Amino acid sequence: MANSLSKAPKMYARFKSPTDRLFDTFNIIFMICLMIVTLYPFINTLAVSLNTANDSIKGGIYLLPREFTWENYKYVFEEATIFHATLISALRTVIGTVLSVFCCTMVAYTIARPEYVLRKFISIAFILTMYFSGGLIPNFLLIRELGMMNSFWVYIIPGLIGVFNVIIIRSFIEKLPEGILESARIDGAGEFTTFLRVVLPLCLPVLATVSLFSAVAQWNSWFDVFLYNSSNVELSTLQYELMKILQNSNTSMNSGSDYASMFSGSEAAINRVTPTSIRATMTIVASVPIILVYPFLQKYFVQGMTLGGVKG
Repeated sequence: MANSLSKAPKMYARFKSPTDRLFDTFNIIFMICLMIVTLYPFINTLAVSLNTANDSIKGGIYLLPREFTWENYKYVFEEATIFHATLISALRTVIGTVLSVFCCTMVAYTIARPEYVLRKFISIAFILTMYFSGGLIPNFLLIRELGMMNSFWVYIIPGLIGVFNVIIIRSFIEKLPEGILESARIDGAGEFTTFLRVVLPLCLPVLATVSLFSAVAQWNSWFDVFLYNSSNVELSTLQYELMKILQNSNTSMNSGSDYASMFSGSEAAINRVTPTSIRATMTIVASVPIILVYPFLQKYFVQGMTLGGVKG
C-alpha cells in the first residue's frame, strides 16, 4: 500500500499534458526569478558590510565581498549607544508584543461571542479607525496630556490594540467548536478561565501570526522615538540610531565633507569606515533578529493566516 502511494506522484507526473508541463516550467522559472530579486538586495548589502570601506566606494560588489573584513561590525559595536539602543528595542519588542497580543485576543474573544449585544457596533467602530484617524498633531497632544512623553510606556500603551490583528483573531475564534466552550462552562469555568485555559491554547497558530506582525512593527518602529523621546538618549532605540546614522551619512555625502564631521573617534577609526559601509552594516544588524525568529514561526504563520483569514 505504501509503495503504491509513493508511486502515485511519479505516475501523475508521467501523464501530465504538454500544457501542464509548460505551466510547471514557467512557474518554476518565475519563482526562481522572484527569489533572486527578493534575496539579492539583502545579499548585496551583506557583501558590502563585509567588505573594506575604501574598496566599497569603487562599487562593483554584487554577491561576495571583494576584500573581506570585520572592521565595519567592530566599529558599529564599539559605539556604546548601540548596545543600549538594542536593549531598548528588544525590551519594547518583547513587552509590546506580549501585551498587545494578549489584549487583542481578549478584545477579539469578546466581540466574537454571539451573546454580546454590542459586538457589531464595536466591530464597526474598530474598522472605522482603520480608515480615519485624528491625525499626527492631535495624537501628539493626547500623548503629551497623558504624561507619556519621555517614557518607555509611550512605545507600548498607544499600540496595545491593533484592529487588523483583532479581526484576524476574531475570525479564528469564531471557527472554534462551540461545544468545547460549552463543556468548559458546564465544568464550572468562568469566562476568564475559559479564555485562559481553552481559547488561548487553541489559538496558538493565529497568535503566532499576530505576534510576528506585532514584533516586526515594534522592532522597526522609530518615528515614535523621534516624536516623544528624541531628547532622551536612554530611551533611544536601535532603529532610531540607524535612522540618525543614515541621515548623517547622506548629509555628509551630499555636502562632500570629510568623515571626521560625522564620526567621533581617532583618525584610524575614521579611515576604516565610510557612510556606505556603515549604512550596510547597520541594516544587517537591524534585520538579523527578525530573520532569525521567522523560521520558528513560519509553520504557525501560514496556518494562522489560512484559518484565521477566511471565515467559514
